[in-house]
Amino acid sequence: MRVGVAREIKAQEYRVALTPQGVRQLRTDGHEVLVEHGAGVGSGFSDDDYRLAGGALVERAILFGETELLVKVKEPLATECALLRPGQMLFTYLHLAPNRPLVELLLASRVTAFAYETLEKDGRKPLLEPMSEIAGRMAPIMGSYYLQRPQGGNGLLPCGMPGVPPARAVIVGAGTVGAGAARIALGIGMETVVLNRGVERLQQIDQVFRGAVRTRILADDTLHDELSAADIVIGALYATGSRTPVVITGEMLARMKPGAVIVDVAIDQGGCVETSHPTTHDEPVYSVSGIIHYCVANMPGAYPRTSTLALTNATLPYIRILAKSGSAAALQASPELASALNLLDGRIVHQGVAAALGLGPAPDIKSGGHHAA
Repeated sequence: MRVGVAREIKAQEYRVALTPQGVRQLRTDGHEVLVEHGAGVGSGFSDDDYRLAGGALVERAILFGETELLVKVKEPLATECALLRPGQMLFTYLHLAPNRPLVELLLASRVTAFAYETLEKDGRKPLLEPMSEIAGRMAPIMGSYYLQRPQGGNGLLPCGMPGVPPARAVIVGAGTVGAGAARIALGIGMETVVLNRGVERLQQIDQVFRGAVRTRILADDTLHDELSAADIVIGALYATGSRTPVVITGEMLARMKPGAVIVDVAIDQGGCVETSHPTTHDEPVYSVSGIIHYCVANMPGAYPRTSTLALTNATLPYIRILAKSGSAAALQASPELASALNLLDGRIVHQGVAAALGLGPAPDIKSGGHHAA
């Protein structure tokens, strides 16, 4: 099969979907790999690195026009959607639930779209977890930076000083993002609290950190209590394929300290804070009611070398399956890839995405509800 590796054009996105080592593996498997000029530069991989790995360096029009399987990191922008072809396979992070305009463009293209973030295996999200862990670990770092008074924060040193208490980080959600955030917040020296609706994840947090991280059940009263004491609030919720539930309303900001910081890591799926909207690394923050909001939708792109290596480690096995079998056979052979399928032949086929967009239940691909392109 002819596989394409696109250069990311989203603002300040430096990751690339495959390392040269990944390209070499696909070439060993017998596939042709086209790589867009400059695709890996942001992650520290030159065109020569890809050429030595067996990739063919091409321009964008050729990449989109001649590949059967196109791999990316972030969702395609409008100019990229216009280049997609019916039946072409697209494998990338899509986050379609809060983005109806993108859904409409992709449906019109009739592309076969697989989303990294909805792929499930044994109850886990193996393609989402590496980036979630990086974003979670970044969140206290970014929040700490914006606590600085020159950045608009309340001027509290996160780790405190002898005789002066540290800042408090309140993490809403105890999944991969929340656990990563707790690790770094605690390491920085912050008083760290994790809220979660289910107790099982809180038990795991308590065991991992040996009680050093305080845990509470996420409910209206506990959330209100913790927001009033928080210096950094990290939104770490996720719902597969669906829009993230909003748990922090605009009215709740009045309970928070002036100059506190919200880092809404859930922004890719719409955000868990009512006043959040996506930002970029160019302009990462804005203020609402005196509360700084950091809502960068591609946080791991700030550390592209680490992110690209971690992403390829996770995605390459599935890219190899798609390249070897094509979409129809891969969907039959791999339940994981079936869970990643979002769009097919101009239709939404993922239940969560369909429900989030108010389009009703999607056909079940296992019951013959649609055919594979």
